[in-house]
Amino acid sequence: MKRRDFIQKTAAGSAFVGLGLSLTSFESEDVKHLTILHTNDVHSYIDPFPPTHPKNPNMGGVARRAALIESIRKENPNVLLLDAGDIFQGTPYFNYYGGELEFKLMSMMQYDASTIGNHDFDNGVEGLYAQLPHAKFDFISANYDFKNTVMDGHVKPYKIFHKNGIKVGVFGLGVELAGLVDKKNYKETIYNNPVEASQDMVRILKQEQKCDLVICLSHMGYQYKDDANKISDIKLAALTKDIDLIIGGHTHTFLDKPTVMKNSEGKDVLVNQVGCYGINLGRIDFYLDKSNGQSSAGKSIVV
Repeated sequence: MKRRDFIQKTAAGSAFVGLGLSLTSFESEDVKHLTILHTNDVHSYIDPFPPTHPKNPNMGGVARRAALIESIRKENPNVLLLDAGDIFQGTPYFNYYGGELEFKLMSMMQYDASTIGNHDFDNGVEGLYAQLPHAKFDFISANYDFKNTVMDGHVKPYKIFHKNGIKVGVFGLGVELAGLVDKKNYKETIYNNPVEASQDMVRILKQEQKCDLVICLSHMGYQYKDDANKISDIKLAALTKDIDLIIGGHTHTFLDKPTVMKNSEGKDVLVNQVGCYGINLGRIDFYLDKSNGQSSAGKSIVV
């Protein structure tokens, strides 16, 4: 299928834990349906918030997320489950287990890929490396160069998935570490320009690999209104082409639905982020049709 062949349906662009949504009304024999589920900045929040919490009572928790993901997979088996980084740091689970529990639980939920957030370096690059055996999913980053670290060879710039006849290319991007993470934690990790890395990725994924859909898994932040020069997901969307969806993290931005941006060629790019702490599960449904029509719709389901 060609890029213009897909119809975007974001019927649940940002869904709270507990979502159960039927999209069978959009189905037809000529339409291929792919569901993207995503999280970001979970920060080791394994348990739900207590009922007495002033802002998020009884919300979140891995068990509820797992049940929700399972129910959505029963509805549509063509699911990609992605995380935009900062898996680590935030509760005693990380202090005690060092990330082992987080990776094991994500593996049980069958995450397909994650990018790397700045807090994932909190136990050093060696601490991240030590937990890799517990992760049954891939880590992807196109702009972090780990060649002089123990992570060399363990992080891919991108990964291609085949779902229901749809070829999906997913690449990762990370935030600049200097000034944000102690140098002793990331050591010789090199940060490369994310816009240039994106251009390389879309050339490979769209032009060479002929992916139907290109997704950027970003931990750069949604937007920085106080720093116009700082790269963000919103800016990346405007400066690049051939990215269909940017799944973000880092700024803990709660979006009710994906933001629709225009790329450098005036075409739509979806940008989404679902806050933090596992309170929300992002859901974006793509429909690829052999006709050349395009449409998009988004809403938030609160449970």
